[in-house]
Amino acid sequence: ALILLMLIVIVLIAIILNYNNILKIIYKTSYSNYVEKYAEEYNVDPLLIYSIIKAESNFDAGAVSNKGACGLMQIMDNTAKEVAQNNVMEYESGVTLYNAEKNIKIGVAYFAGLIKEFGNERVALAAYNAGSGNVTTWIKNGTIKSDGSDIENVPFKETNMYVRKIIKDYRVYQKLYG
Repeated sequence: ALILLMLIVIVLIAIILNYNNILKIIYKTSYSNYVEKYAEEYNVDPLLIYSIIKAESNFDAGAVSNKGACGLMQIMDNTAKEVAQNNVMEYESGVTLYNAEKNIKIGVAYFAGLIKEFGNERVALAAYNAGSGNVTTWIKNGTIKSDGSDIENVPFKETNMYVRKIIKDYRVYQKLYG
């Protein structure tokens, strides 16, 4: 019994000492070459992009949602076409979104456009998940404020939880890598 107790104490000490290393396994920075490159190009915090990728696909480049969003940043085909056209990028339906670099480039460009459109990252996150039209309606009818200060009032449960998760993950990324 004493040996088991000592072993438990040793394991707990090892866990405490390696806590950040364990967190770094969960809070990955995979595809950092692309994330850093396009986050800089579009002036978005790369740690926020990692948070979005973690929430959207957990870094699975082949991920597909039940609604048809594809790749690392879970982008819909129509959204990708529009972003590619507006940013003069090559885009081929069905293939491009599974290419890690192209998915990240399109996703970061799209998110940067939402930040520009709504003026802050929290509201842009809601729009990334629920669409610009819904967010614009929520702001117009007073459901949420345009400054994002009451983002917890987002009426779609999925979007509400999504924004909260990304903000929480973003704080962890900032502590680990900021």
